[in-house]
Amino acid sequence: MKTRPPLFWFFGLAYALSWGFWIPEAVAAWGVPLPPALLQFLSGPFNPAAFGPLIAALALRLTFGGRKETLRWLRDSLHLRFNAIWLLPTLLLPLLIFGGGVLGSILMGATPLDRSILSNPPYALIGFLVILFTAGPFQEELGWRGYALPRLQRRFSPLGASLVVGVLWWLWHLPLVFIPGKFMTQDPLLFLALSLEFILVSILFTWIYNRTQGSVLATMLFHAAMNASIWVFLPSMTINATLLACTVLLLAIGVGVVLAGDKTAHLNSLRRLEKE
Repeated sequence: MKTRPPLFWFFGLAYALSWGFWIPEAVAAWGVPLPPALLQFLSGPFNPAAFGPLIAALALRLTFGGRKETLRWLRDSLHLRFNAIWLLPTLLLPLLIFGGGVLGSILMGATPLDRSILSNPPYALIGFLVILFTAGPFQEELGWRGYALPRLQRRFSPLGASLVVGVLWWLWHLPLVFIPGKFMTQDPLLFLALSLEFILVSILFTWIYNRTQGSVLATMLFHAAMNASIWVFLPSMTINATLLACTVLLLAIGVGVVLAGDKTAHLNSLRRLEKE
């Protein structure tokens, strides 16, 4: 029988690894003096904070499953063994939702129109690949969706598991609010409101994950498409209340459609999980 650590070990380790680097950076941003070498490291590209979920998942897999089990998990997670038709919602749904949210905010006069990236398609394509490997998908998805989500779906419905992951995924970003230029907002109240967006997006992530037979690679592509859509339509990566409201409305519509039409995802997921 396989030994599995309690799931809170993963969340605790992921938070400790990420917050352990982000909090000192936030403290320095608020004027607390740190050694120059440490400050340079924390503010540089080699700060490993964003890799917390990935490192936590790998560490627990290696410790409790060994090298062979970890390699098998990686192989099974990073697969494309699903109907290619699912690449359409994986790549286009974020574009419709987040691009539509920005468009609605522009039409309401809350967000300025910026065509700087839209006018350069090759740059946008290169940006997608950069985002895939350096701006969240690669660092996070093997943790949130590859490690935590399947375990939560053994205990809860896909919706319940999505809520748990969504809240903890949102809260994990908290220290970034206090580091200038690291997150979409430095307004704690707006960050609080963002919890709804994270939860709704988490439901869509679970839908993609279950419908692609547990492909974490598909969730990475979905995550990259989401971040790239925001970046293409909103190069400043700075949100406002109107933009958030428009995006949440579109997300709610998308989630409503998914929940209304997705009757078999939980059964399919359980059948796949029984094979692990």
